[in-house]
Amino acid sequence: MSEHMKSLAILSTHPIQYNAPLYRMLALANQEIELKVFYSKKTDEVLFDKEFGQIIEWDIPLTEGYQFESFQASLKTGRKDLIDAIHAFKPAAILVYGWNFDGHLSIMRHFKGCIPIWFRGDSTLLDPLPASKRLLRKVALNWVYRFVDLAFYVGQANLRYYKWCGLRNEQLVYAPHAVDNAFFTKDVKKKENQATQLRTQLGIGSNAVVLLFAGKLDPIKQPVFLANAFSHVLNHQDEKRESHLIFVGSGALETTLKQEFGANQHIHFVGFQNQSLMPAWYQAADVLCLPSMSETWGLAVNEALVNECRVLVSNRVGCAEDLVKGKEYGAIFQWDNSNDLIEAMRTIIASEEKPSVHEIPSIDVFCKSILEQLVRLDTSTINCNK
Repeated sequence: MSEHMKSLAILSTHPIQYNAPLYRMLALANQEIELKVFYSKKTDEVLFDKEFGQIIEWDIPLTEGYQFESFQASLKTGRKDLIDAIHAFKPAAILVYGWNFDGHLSIMRHFKGCIPIWFRGDSTLLDPLPASKRLLRKVALNWVYRFVDLAFYVGQANLRYYKWCGLRNEQLVYAPHAVDNAFFTKDVKKKENQATQLRTQLGIGSNAVVLLFAGKLDPIKQPVFLANAFSHVLNHQDEKRESHLIFVGSGALETTLKQEFGANQHIHFVGFQNQSLMPAWYQAADVLCLPSMSETWGLAVNEALVNECRVLVSNRVGCAEDLVKGKEYGAIFQWDNSNDLIEAMRTIIASEEKPSVHEIPSIDVFCKSILEQLVRLDTSTINCNK
């Protein structure tokens, strides 16, 4: 590392499909910067996804194009090795993804006051708590965020959360949640052909309106609530307007959903689909549905909008106020009101507007925010001998 090069350590749990493109972009940045990612879990700790109910092996590269090391921070020896490795790297700043994971808070506490602690998370206050629990949570989180020097907030709901946790305006930098837009917008013709094939395989006509659920089939995301609302719309729909609902994903409610709705020729279950296939599924759809009762952000919404697919999201989805800007983007409904969902679904099925893709944030904005903060850092006072 050259005398003037600044290094950035990133602490995350494990390789994640949404983060890998950002790490590669930072590693390739045309600046005097060195990046290294420190994972607090070993690969064998995260291969089996309990919520998907299967071993997940992504078919896109997650650890190429940047330096990384993995540790078992759930063990005391693993946490020590992780701390020693960060010391050896001598970073100008440490960017921590989430505090409530094995080893993460320990890292924040250990290096606070020694190396600037930057933070990335997407928590919100959208899920209400009883007054007593809310007070206890506020006290606890105000203590946790004392160990943060700078936080990159993803949207408005996340910004309100950070302020509630005691962070000041000067500690907050906007860096919107985003996906690799280029991944979804390249080879469009190929993906359109794939989408046509997918619709044909499912017996869906070219003029039909397709609603898509993409995610884990678990209670929090309310797939049964969605299927019931869609069934109601089907039963009271103008026969001239054909519509279908596709479930992409697996999880705890998969068997229940198939038993209750599997006989419906307008509801389709295609199971877990790897990341390389998702652009074609978005191209095959007209509307993404995310009816979650709790969702800190919802990156599937970013993916859908980049593919000119409108979205139907509950008011408990963290990205709703940032990304669903008007009826051309979709609609927001009350998370526990089936009539509200049904009405929103009818309206969006009848509409044919398209979102403005150029307004959807991309990961280069987050990359730029990180680099700007790193360039501003005065490293002359950093001398960590803990």
